[in-house]
Amino acid sequence: MKKRFSSITNEKLFATSLLVPCIAFVCIFAFYPILYSFFLSLHRIILGLPSIGQPFIGLENYKELLHDRIALRSLITTFAFVSVSTFLEILFGLIIALVINRHFRGRGLVRAAILVPWAIPTVVSSQMWRFICNDNYGLLNYVLFGSHTSKYNAWLADPFFAFSAIVAADVWKTSSFAALLILAGLQTIPDELYETAKIDGANAWQQFRRITLPLIKPAILIALLFRTMDAFRVFDLVFVMTQGGPANATNVLQFYGYKKIFAEGFMGYGSTISVLVFITVFVLSLLYIRLMRTRLFTET
Repeated sequence: MKKRFSSITNEKLFATSLLVPCIAFVCIFAFYPILYSFFLSLHRIILGLPSIGQPFIGLENYKELLHDRIALRSLITTFAFVSVSTFLEILFGLIIALVINRHFRGRGLVRAAILVPWAIPTVVSSQMWRFICNDNYGLLNYVLFGSHTSKYNAWLADPFFAFSAIVAADVWKTSSFAALLILAGLQTIPDELYETAKIDGANAWQQFRRITLPLIKPAILIALLFRTMDAFRVFDLVFVMTQGGPANATNVLQFYGYKKIFAEGFMGYGSTISVLVFITVFVLSLLYIRLMRTRLFTET
């Protein structure tokens, strides 16, 4: 009995020793920056004026944020970007997953090729899309208008087309990631279900609606969760392609916070914007997780 108790104690100590480095890593590189950002948001810190110090002002930065028209517009732009890009990524990801889940010659090569856009660094893909949309030498103008330079459009100088360009760039890059998650859900569906449905006379649409879609809902929700969280943190795409312009049409919250801190020097106010982004993503994540749990419990 004593030997068994000592072995259990040793296993617990060993498990604890393995968990401590992981917990310490998360605390140092995740929790501490979040808490420190909240601490900075409670102070008035101006990088160009060190003489004023770092006075504690409480929630004044948050009150100012509520009356900041540019911040509110950036919040609306961020929600619009997240909604449109996430919907298109899930839609195209579902289509791609359905295609590469079929058996055909060269399927492995196609699967590897589809993941190439996701593997490319965001800065590189953003630069590529900026070149495509360039009004002087861009591929988009050449395809649409050929050598007729008088008809060239400055796509990134128009608010609607600039916003559409960053959405297209994000969808092109990350749809394959959503497809990968949905494909994992598709491969868990037994082939016997489709064979039985065919015997019962179900066509392709009925099989998709009655079998495929209900069984891959958890995978779709997981893809939706990851893509929503990542879309809210978009920065490098806007930084490279549009710099938040034209007329703040692509000025998402993350980029607006960057400008406040590094361009204007308002460290405290920029940290307030970062805290707002974190709270928004955290709340949405909780809602998605709750939705996934509800779906799983109702289905079981």
